[in-house]
Amino acid sequence: MPRSASLLLTLALIPSLGNEAPGAEHPPNVLFIAIDDLRPALGCYDDPVAISPNIDRLAARGVTFQRAYCQQAVCSPSRLSMLTGLRPDTIRVWDLNTHFRKAAPDAVTLPQHFRHNGYHTLSIGKIFHGGGEPAKDPPSWSEPPRYDVTREPSLRYALPKNLAGKGLKRAATEAADTPDHTYVDGLVCNEALETLGRLSKAEKPFFLAVGFKKPHVPLKAPQEFFDLYQAEELPLPPDFANEPTLPLGADVRNQRRNLDLYANRSFTAAEARAALHAYYACVSYMDAQLGRVLDALDAGGQTDNTLIVLWGDHGWHLSEKGFFAKGTLFEVAVRAPLIIADPRRQATAGRTCRRIVQFVDIYPTLADLAGLPLPAALEGASLRPLLDDPDTDWDKPALTVQSRGWSRGRRIRTERWAYSQWDDDSAGAMLFDHDADPHELRNLAGDPAFAEIIADLQQRLRNSAIAAK
Repeated sequence: MPRSASLLLTLALIPSLGNEAPGAEHPPNVLFIAIDDLRPALGCYDDPVAISPNIDRLAARGVTFQRAYCQQAVCSPSRLSMLTGLRPDTIRVWDLNTHFRKAAPDAVTLPQHFRHNGYHTLSIGKIFHGGGEPAKDPPSWSEPPRYDVTREPSLRYALPKNLAGKGLKRAATEAADTPDHTYVDGLVCNEALETLGRLSKAEKPFFLAVGFKKPHVPLKAPQEFFDLYQAEELPLPPDFANEPTLPLGADVRNQRRNLDLYANRSFTAAEARAALHAYYACVSYMDAQLGRVLDALDAGGQTDNTLIVLWGDHGWHLSEKGFFAKGTLFEVAVRAPLIIADPRRQATAGRTCRRIVQFVDIYPTLADLAGLPLPAALEGASLRPLLDDPDTDWDKPALTVQSRGWSRGRRIRTERWAYSQWDDDSAGAMLFDHDADPHELRNLAGDPAFAEIIADLQQRLRNSAIAAK
């Protein structure tokens, strides 16, 4: 590339970390990287197209979780769930407008927990949400966040024709011959570099959250990142369709308006490849900004004492089953990248874990690794055993919810099976065998031969709902 490029009920102390634990004078820093709408379109996830050298080098430092799942495939519910360690049903956030503190006023967020335990906590970019009341949570941060809300057109577009347009999302894609810092991710990166320079001289350990917007729509990046790919050479997915193949509700169809080329109409293979082209360009643009942040961490001498977690808040359809959207219960929407790098775990650096994990696991994991007391109300589990041995036994399913009006769709993902159903049964159930059908092409829910499997998965869904109350 051309550039370098809670509810808080009680506190229960976790077991001693032994010789690996950071000493009282040298607790580990945390660099928390959140990426908007990032599916596993990355080299370290064996994507044959993606050019993502910096995320790949981070993967070489840590454990890459190949099967990590969000709690809802929508930005704000996913992020607020992860940051509280509580499921959307617990904090009662299923939309973009509700603040989690309305239902869970005493919840202690992940950065707030670190702040209570002596850390200086900072936020740059999109961490909670990108707009409205859910974007803000002052108790979480030691100082005011920067670039947490970035809805100005000048931060979203560079070309005059788009700057002169109207609305939040104008052109679906944009390639402009412009510096990285023209767009908000470049500005977030520059702010993170300055902040890391300042934090390298501080006495307190830090929890620095950096949130990148790309590849969230609109899909815009400097031209040089578009030049890395040729649209006509990009492969379409095995389940490509030029319009939705299943009636999953108006919320999903409306999501297609995020790419105005395909709003409420069928689209061609060439149009799908154009969207793929822009998405991959945005991934590479964001990756270049991350690379500069990692370089700054190295230059400040902080890498060997910094836990790094990188995650995408949910996946994204790129013509799979006829959607350009999030907000479904298909694998492609609910699965997203998760990489955790702990410099004290060199034995597992560069390893891949194929166990089923979920984003409510991130909070207890980071608290565990930092040697902090752990809020007892959290609904995830520490992934520390998998960081020690990515192949160890692990039989915890991932649970995802989706909202459509007053109805909720719920999905359970186990090592082999993905099963989903709706509260009002309006959309029907779906069962997929991921051993035989990784692209979810054959719905087995109506086959009597799988009735026993479905009954077991339904019971596990019920048990999980009871446990969350």
